[in-house]
Amino acid sequence: MIRPDSRELPVSTEKIGGNPDTAFLKLLALALMLIDHLGATLLPKIPELRIIGRMAFPLYAWCLVVGSVKTRSPLRYGLRLLVMAVVSQPLYMMALNHTWANMNILFTLLIALVAIQGIRVNRYGSAFWVPALCFFALSYLKVDYGWKGVAFIIVLYLARERRSGLCAAFLAYSLFWGSTSSVVRSFLGIDLAFSKLGELGTVLGSFFRLQGMIWLALPLIACTTHTHLRMPKWLGYGLYPLHLIFLIILKLLNGYTLQTLMNGF
Repeated sequence: MIRPDSRELPVSTEKIGGNPDTAFLKLLALALMLIDHLGATLLPKIPELRIIGRMAFPLYAWCLVVGSVKTRSPLRYGLRLLVMAVVSQPLYMMALNHTWANMNILFTLLIALVAIQGIRVNRYGSAFWVPALCFFALSYLKVDYGWKGVAFIIVLYLARERRSGLCAAFLAYSLFWGSTSSVVRSFLGIDLAFSKLGELGTVLGSFFRLQGMIWLALPLIACTTHTHLRMPKWLGYGLYPLHLIFLIILKLLNGYTLQTLMNGF
């Protein structure tokens, strides 16, 4: 629940157990997402692109957790996400062959922000009913990464204060998320078949499922970087639609017609 007033709050002094260098992480997440989307659209025969791309969403998720704690105006934060999500939607449809029924990742982040704010405000039981309403809405809304993506962000938020707890929660969720995902059998020519290792191989193999390989992003979240990068508040998520425009241009150069790109409309 985003606070209904636009007055700025004091700067939070809450402890964050993970990397607070969100400007750097957002830029890295954007680059990784571009790699992922290239693998999904123009280079589907290179599965490594999709594997590397699994790192993008966890980085965005962690940046949202840090932002939800550090922001002085949750309402303005939410409005920035909403505006960028709406602006990005037509581009998302053209770049990745989706329709209006498929909502982009910024809507996922917005719903997670609302759930987190309900937990933070904790007024009239909002720590329970606001997240519950968000998950109920997700039974009708088809956002990128779905309810599992929103739940992942909430798990990171709840485990945010201690690095050890954050790592444990992150790895546990990656196992859960990967349990229904396709098995990754090789990476850059390296055979990832662990059957010869017995029970140890079974454990290792469970970490090498496509969606479960979000754990690749964990070192970047658990370890603090000191890039001292700064960017305007709008730019962090404003780069998202720009990468979609870049994908559209690449598809046009690759022989796609404008009519084909607009089929979802």
